Amino acid sequence: QVQLVESGGGLVQAGGSLRLSCVASGRTFSTYFMGWFRQAPGKEREFVAAISWSGKTTYYADSVKGRFTISRDNAKHTVYLQMNSLKPEDTAVYYCAAQGTAVSSWRRDYDYWGQGTQVTVSS
Repeated sequence: QVQLVESGGGLVQAGGSLRLSCVASGRTFSTYFMGWFRQAPGKEREFVAAISWSGKTTYYADSVKGRFTISRDNAKHTVYLQMNSLKPEDTAVYYCAAQGTAVSSWRRDYDYWGQGTQVTVSS
């Protein structure tokens, strides 16, 4: 079992930056592939970024490529999402997720989910 707790969300102006963190419980964090997803009001949850257990492989949605960076610190059981050049359309609840198979952008591949953190970008 893995429990995930996100933090770092908030209100920011367009063009600003935020860094989200997701802390995982359990001793096997370093074996999990991690992902970030987001869900805007009235929309389905969508993929944002994913990272391999080692951190060497990352994958991004086209909408965030070049602006967001996913990283992890296995010693701290934490995965991060650095978000730069934020746009109003980035406004959503951001979720951290974990699974043990491979880097994936498919929501159904993830076994564990956090409760989410709200990110609001004002224009």
